[in-house]
Amino acid sequence: MAHSARLMYLSHPQVLIDPDVPITEWSLNDVGQARINALAQIAHDRLKGTHSVFSSPERKARDAAHPLASALELNVIIAEDSYENDRSATGYLPPTEFETTADTFFANPTQSIRGWERAQDAQDRILTSVQNMARTAPPGDILVVGHGAVGSLLYCACANTPISRDHDQGPGGGGNVMVFDRANLQVRSHWQPLEQAFEI
Repeated sequence: MAHSARLMYLSHPQVLIDPDVPITEWSLNDVGQARINALAQIAHDRLKGTHSVFSSPERKARDAAHPLASALELNVIIAEDSYENDRSATGYLPPTEFETTADTFFANPTQSIRGWERAQDAQDRILTSVQNMARTAPPGDILVVGHGAVGSLLYCACANTPISRDHDQGPGGGGNVMVFDRANLQVRSHWQPLEQAFEI
């Protein structure tokens, strides 16, 4: 049976956290960049059949997308509406405070938590964005480089399950992959570390 095209959603890996820099401008740290570089070195094998690379407009996602696209001799397409949930109302939060706020964000999807974008709105936005990618990209597999929270919201939408942080990518700083069927966004696999997903 012919292989049906995939849509692979990769959350950017570890970032350089700087309270003095806007969250959307954070870059990958040395660990995160090394993980991406390791995948880029084998991209022609592990990402064979990928004909499109999309990225969130945020720097940390672009930092991850560009080496992979370059290895595949593709250009990165910026999907302007695929950014992480908008947390600009609070900006940087210390780790414990952030986790508590994120718990509340997932648990109350129809409410704005501390001025953050509502989870329901972020879910609608990322689903529409990914649907547009699947519809407009040339034939073949698609790689989308994005973020943990909206990726988890995408999973909940495609799996037809209520929004819950139970479906978040978990600790570790990102760099996880989910796979969907491109044609209908049916879930093929939940979050896996990129090293496991691509057998690095």
